Amino acid sequence: MQVRRIVTNIATDRPGEAKRFYGDVLGLDLLMDFGWIATYGSRQAAPVQISFAAEGGSGAPVPDLSIEVDDLGAARDRMAAAGFAVEYGPAEEPWGVRRFFVRDPFGRLVNILCHQRGSGTATGGTETA
Repeated sequence: MQVRRIVTNIATDRPGEAKRFYGDVLGLDLLMDFGWIATYGSRQAAPVQISFAAEGGSGAPVPDLSIEVDDLGAARDRMAAAGFAVEYGPAEEPWGVRRFFVRDPFGRLVNILCHQRGSGTATGGTETA
């Protein structure tokens, strides 16, 4: 048996509100919409990962989601333009990422991150938080 993907499900009675944050701001494609469920993502292959944390690192709370982007400044600018306030950061973390936290329309704490050039990975794995 092999895990092929992991999908995050966020309970809400307003799935249509995901479009502005996940579609418009983050640029994810609407992959499925049945009215009661809307799935955003990309066709790009990505590693399968799930994290378990006692804290969010650097004393921050544990985020509900971590989303890696290629341009943190552009992501922050798009969040600000859409009215999503940064709750933490932007910060350069000692484990080799720059990141900031925002809340999505459903109150979920989202860690937006970008690996710094030349940064290594955590011992034995890939670091995304």
